[in-house]
Amino acid sequence: MIRNIALVAHDARKSELVDWVKFNAGSFESCTLYCTGTTGRLIKAALTEVLGDKIPEIHCLLSGPLGGDAQIGAMIAEGRVDMLVFFCDNLIMQGHQNDVMSLVRLASLYNVPFATNRSTADFIISSPLYKSDTYERIIPKAIENYKNRKL
Repeated sequence: MIRNIALVAHDARKSELVDWVKFNAGSFESCTLYCTGTTGRLIKAALTEVLGDKIPEIHCLLSGPLGGDAQIGAMIAEGRVDMLVFFCDNLIMQGHQNDVMSLVRLASLYNVPFATNRSTADFIISSPLYKSDTYERIIPKAIENYKNRKL
């Protein structure tokens, strides 16, 4: 079951992510949300508007360029994120592009469901696996092999 969701959006796509969260507000009832800076503040306000005082637990981390992307990356590596939704602005180069690419790499490496747009986010959240108690994310053997490599 998806319990811990990281939500990130670049400035040009924040309103799109907020709209998606509002549309799917009921799907977050048993989740904990981890958001970067301003995105977290906007999501908290949007969910309060839709759900009142029954909003899920929301943790606002640092702004992405100030380390929030790195915080989420560390959480992925520690196994504390079950899903990442990152609405990226691919029309401009970000000042923290290395952090953005690190999130992409870590989500892929640790087999975390990862959406960069609304369509993919919709497919993930509407999947029967999203609320399945029996589904377990498989951590690739390459990670354990790397940890135990002979130098």
